[in-house]
Amino acid sequence: MRRLVRISFLILLLVGCASEKQPKGVLSEDKMVEVLIDIQLTEGIAGAMPISYDSSQVLYRLLERDVFLKHDVEDSVFTQSMIYYLQYPGKIDAIYARVVDSLSLKQSTGNALDQTGN
Repeated sequence: MRRLVRISFLILLLVGCASEKQPKGVLSEDKMVEVLIDIQLTEGIAGAMPISYDSSQVLYRLLERDVFLKHDVEDSVFTQSMIYYLQYPGKIDAIYARVVDSLSLKQSTGNALDQTGN
């Protein structure tokens, strides 16, 4: 009897893990990284402008719209994708780690260009 319970538990565990399939309409992890990189850059641009907070929010929304157009992604699809990935801490951590790495690389490349005078 105990063996049957263990086997049943193992089967349920395997079935439960296999059901983590990504639903249709959710951006791939690679696409999320690309979009999030540009969104983070957009937030930085809007925040660095010498304008009021309200104006920077308006500017951000305009720039964000351009990001979605650039990547051919609707804002609702992006929002749905964020909601999906936030349910899986390991996935969203991996996505943001890639975003941070990419932004750090852009920054260090930019700093290197500034130092060489290009």
